[in-house]
Amino acid sequence: MGFDRVFSSLGISGSGLSAEQARMKATAQNIANANTTRTPEGGPYKRRRVIFSTILEQAAGGGMMPAGVKVAAVQKSTEPPLKVFDPDHPDADKSGYVLMPDISIPNEMINMIAATRAYEANLAAIKNFKSMVNKALAIAK
Repeated sequence: MGFDRVFSSLGISGSGLSAEQARMKATAQNIANANTTRTPEGGPYKRRRVIFSTILEQAAGGGMMPAGVKVAAVQKSTEPPLKVFDPDHPDADKSGYVLMPDISIPNEMINMIAATRAYEANLAAIKNFKSMVNKALAIAK
């Protein structure tokens, strides 16, 4: 195994950190805006979802191999807003209904926990890599 392959694992984990950080940010925005009924675009806030894609690189044998992950897109939800009866709300229509974001706080919390765990796993891989390099350097002395 060459040095390029050994150090590519560091790049893969680093790209995972960046991707999961974007997912945590989108999830935090969803939670923060769960009750936002007015946006600059008009209407209630639309849930954001981060889409990942694989980064591929040319392998020594000529094929393609995974070299990390990147954020391909941040998509807004196409789900219709929820109609909630709240006649005292300033944005209520004549019938007393308010259009609310289609955001489930429990689902967003699950997404946040999953993103946090994936972030921690990538961070642990980087720390282990650093430890292995330090031990290899100590042996080489």
